Amino acid sequence: MPQAPIDVLTIGNAIVDVLARVEDHFLQENKLTKAAMRLIEETEAHRLYDQIGPSVVISGGSAANTAAGVASFGGRASFIGKVRDDQLGEFFTHDIRAAGVSFEVSFSNSGPATARSFILVTPDGERTMNTYLGACVTLSEEDIDKRAVEQAQITYLEGYLWDPPAAKQAFVKAARLARAASRKVALTLSDSFCVDRHRKSFQDLIVRDIDILFANEKELKSLYLAPTFDDALQRARQEVELAVLTRSEAGSVIVTKDEFHVVEAEKVAKVVDVTGAGDLYASGFLFGLTHGRSLGECGRLGSLAAAEVISHLGARPQASLRTLAVKAGLLA
Repeated sequence: MPQAPIDVLTIGNAIVDVLARVEDHFLQENKLTKAAMRLIEETEAHRLYDQIGPSVVISGGSAANTAAGVASFGGRASFIGKVRDDQLGEFFTHDIRAAGVSFEVSFSNSGPATARSFILVTPDGERTMNTYLGACVTLSEEDIDKRAVEQAQITYLEGYLWDPPAAKQAFVKAARLARAASRKVALTLSDSFCVDRHRKSFQDLIVRDIDILFANEKELKSLYLAPTFDDALQRARQEVELAVLTRSEAGSVIVTKDEFHVVEAEKVAKVVDVTGAGDLYASGFLFGLTHGRSLGECGRLGSLAAAEVISHLGARPQASLRTLAVKAGLLA
């Protein structure tokens, strides 16, 4: 893949994560589906915040987490997302830039507040996400930096942002710009509930504009309404140049029309919080891909990053991923 000023440009929701530990009965009492993501209004956001106990506040958002992971490996990452000119917007901007990611989108000075997601972590490490999208929904075609897209080896699109019509148009614009510049476009399906809402339009986008597809087993089966993982996998490998498919503790499967790789999950002493596992897997894989690594090596870098992030609270790496990769013999 030819070198470019930016390795990976990610586009997605700019969200501040509020993480709290809860027991399973808290989910039951609040009628929350465990391990799922749901969209909430601002009033519900305030209600949940009043009910949870001590929390950890950190910048998040799926594509932003991936960008932070790429930067932690030593890659050149950029992020496009929308925040409001409020306290959480300033907090997010500081965090993403401090992580080494370029973030130049202007603040919204009116409209909804900066997005936040209440991530409720149960004792088994599963996370249940309740997300107020806020300013994220105001992302539009005007926020897509043509020069950044053209300078990025890979533009990575977050499926969660496929809900708002203006953001959908922004995605299409970015994909078209990237392809016109002979760059690659990647999409993560993000969540099976997201796929259920947008199955047909996702399928159309994938066939028309996507080179690299990231999905977990459940998302992929939902996308194609396939009875088995293998059925869904065979469909994906015919529709995209490269499919990167994660299966939690079972590792990952990476396929092209001609190649098939199975990569084991990296072992961890204890799973603390699975938030961001897929995001960080994508960061390792994309870093490897933009630095000339084989598909198997890309998968191992992804597994290493995912293992680091699930070993602690929060969806951003707390240790240098490059240092960990060097220790593991994956990078020099």
